[in-house]
Amino acid sequence: MQSIDAVGKVGGTAALEKALAGEELSYEDGVQLMNDENLFLLGAAADKMRRDLSGNTVTFVASYYLNYTNVCAASCPLCAFYRKGDESDAYTLSTDQIVGRAKIAIEQMGATELHIVGGFHPKLGLDYYEGMMNAIKAAYPKVAIKAFTPAEIFFIARLTHNTVKEVLLRLKEAGLDALPGGGAEIFHPDTRKKIVIGKCSGDEWLDTARQAHELGLRSNCTMLFGHVEKPEHVVDHVIKIRELHKKTGGFTTFIPLKFSLENTELEQKGLITAESPSPYDLRVIAVSRLLLGDTLRNLSIYWVALGKKIAQVALSYGGNDMVGTAYSEEIFKAAGKASGTSLQELASMVREIKREPAQRDTFFNIVRRFNP
Repeated sequence: MQSIDAVGKVGGTAALEKALAGEELSYEDGVQLMNDENLFLLGAAADKMRRDLSGNTVTFVASYYLNYTNVCAASCPLCAFYRKGDESDAYTLSTDQIVGRAKIAIEQMGATELHIVGGFHPKLGLDYYEGMMNAIKAAYPKVAIKAFTPAEIFFIARLTHNTVKEVLLRLKEAGLDALPGGGAEIFHPDTRKKIVIGKCSGDEWLDTARQAHELGLRSNCTMLFGHVEKPEHVVDHVIKIRELHKKTGGFTTFIPLKFSLENTELEQKGLITAESPSPYDLRVIAVSRLLLGDTLRNLSIYWVALGKKIAQVALSYGGNDMVGTAYSEEIFKAAGKASGTSLQELASMVREIKREPAQRDTFFNIVRRFNP
């Protein structure tokens, strides 16, 4: 990668020069970076910002993914995971089954975090979700439960005729510690209406996250890219995340998620014939880092979607976190992405690019550093 010192010689865009000067980037700046900037200079600038914010450490969490149901009232063309309920492979886990999986995750795999998400089940009451939280915390009071995306919370509130705030309060009382960042997809309605059917709007997602933050619940935030979005929609999405975080300080990390095509309706209908190329993926990640600036410190690279080798490259395009082990991940697996790793493999991946691996908890506190 070219040195960032080369910007002046090569001729970086005005937007890149603003980023290097520590100025906050506008929507127009972001669009310029997405459309016009040299990729290697862009990566060098994002990597410099990452280094200034986070140093040489790359973090990850020991996380177990628990998908409690694949039955979903939504029918999103981007998703290969959902079922309508009468298929042979449709399922909904009982509380006992969920606690059983938590036992394996914590006692056998060493997970410190349970990442719990599922479909929008049309028949589950709020007591199901409260019972799940209560049972896990009764058995494992120290485990962090990161459960129910803002999109799920919004759906549960509508289904059970409660306010979003009431649902969040009751789940927090039952043991909810934080929210995952899924369901954000792309906020802009021009893209969202093509990839989402039966899910909250972008504004409703943001408002649900805001309410969670105001109740003391931290959350991740995501963006699904590499499908039918335009560069302008990527920039719009990241800026909306940035502006909400300025108000609440509630996001722990931003996770750009690469769209996985296999087995989705978008593939079956021929709307998308190939996944996005790696240079585009790296551009999205680097521009996200520069747009977020020092407002949101952490940017996570989701190796499950990118693949492990490109994920390593992405750590030099603005990423300072590898999300985690993702034990038992099912959603990207349904779209053809094999998952599976260990803390040791993640540490080795980080060392290979001359960075320093560290295990963190859900809230980005370092709990363990790995010997060289």
